[in-house]
Amino acid sequence: MSEQYRLIDKLVRSARGETRRGLLRVGAAYAALVGWVYQDAGDLGAAAFWRGVTQEIAVRSRDPHLIGYSLVNQAQVRTDLGDGPGVIDLCEAALDDSDALVPKVRIMAMQQQAHGASLTGDRAAVDRLIDTAGSLIHRVDDDLPWGNACRRTPGYLEVQRATCYGRLGLGREAASLWSQVLEAVPTTARRDRGVYLARHATAAAAARQPDQALEIGRAAAEIAVETRSVRMARELATLKRAMRPWQDAPVGRDLSEILAPVTEGS
Repeated sequence: MSEQYRLIDKLVRSARGETRRGLLRVGAAYAALVGWVYQDAGDLGAAAFWRGVTQEIAVRSRDPHLIGYSLVNQAQVRTDLGDGPGVIDLCEAALDDSDALVPKVRIMAMQQQAHGASLTGDRAAVDRLIDTAGSLIHRVDDDLPWGNACRRTPGYLEVQRATCYGRLGLGREAASLWSQVLEAVPTTARRDRGVYLARHATAAAAARQPDQALEIGRAAAEIAVETRSVRMARELATLKRAMRPWQDAPVGRDLSEILAPVTEGS
């Protein structure tokens, strides 16, 4: 995929006028996709590099929506690095002139800022940001080809809320939300479903329900073996840590056996 980006970059250098601006917009969106693939593969260094490329090309395109999108992309990497203040800084920068942004970009920035808030332990901000983003969902009507998860992903904002609740240690609240979210996720969305199941299992463990965590974790591990997603493996490693209180009990030993093919070396 990086070779395809290099072709776009080469064309940008010789293009002029609106053709050049269009290629810059395509290049930025493509670099964002490459960055996401690296992030899913667990290579945060490469992900950060491509997110930087995304931001540079977005700025060169002079497209305010794409610039905001690029800042949210950077914030996603800071989220995986556990840098809550950094996430908040980037999202606030994206929202500096929010009235000039299409609702989709505002939603993306607010939900990502909620992740930053969860990393700093601020539940009130999490709920406020996600509720505000939810009030904009019905206004998303642009034809931009990137950043369409809020329209494509069932229960998009409740997925973010459940993830934030899990990070805040609110096991029962997170588990309840995951149960609702997973009812709407199609079985064909294997990668998303696997990540959500792993987070649901971790929430169940935090809620002191180890047997439920085991059964949900079993389903997530099956998907992780099929997809080989490093991102999913990291979520299951988090589940393994959450189940440490039961590591010497039968349920803990069963979980270790189930997760062994996925989390070894994690």
